[in-house]
Amino acid sequence: MKRAIFPGSFDPFTIGHFSIVQRGLQLFDEIIIGIGVNQNKKTLFSTDQRLEMIRQAFANEPRVKVQVYNSLTVDFAQQVDAGYILRGLRTVADFEYERSIADANNKLTGIETVILFTEAQYAFISSTTVRDLIAYGKSIQAMLPPNVHI
Repeated sequence: MKRAIFPGSFDPFTIGHFSIVQRGLQLFDEIIIGIGVNQNKKTLFSTDQRLEMIRQAFANEPRVKVQVYNSLTVDFAQQVDAGYILRGLRTVADFEYERSIADANNKLTGIETVILFTEAQYAFISSTTVRDLIAYGKSIQAMLPPNVHI
């Protein structure tokens, strides 16, 4: 079985994240969305709220699981027996960062990182942008996956 993790803070989980997972399901038998806990990062949504958002988005997809982890991403991948880390890239600026992390992870464990480019219509959407829009009372529904309501 080809299992991948899709790690992130997902604060909140956007339509761009949803698209990466949907496309990733064409490559992998199972994807575990890992919500990473970072004590230094201030989040808008609680871990439970983020879990629920993602579960709503994939309520009809049994090949997608959601878990919270509090470790290095590569250690989480090993814990769940995932041979791959799935990542999405929105911009060229993301590339260098993702590449260095992917190289380190591969050197440490042999786990491969698979990168999918964000679809053009979602490239402007980031969790940070969505949080900013929420703070100013703007509608963000179009930036969320189907079945997810904030």
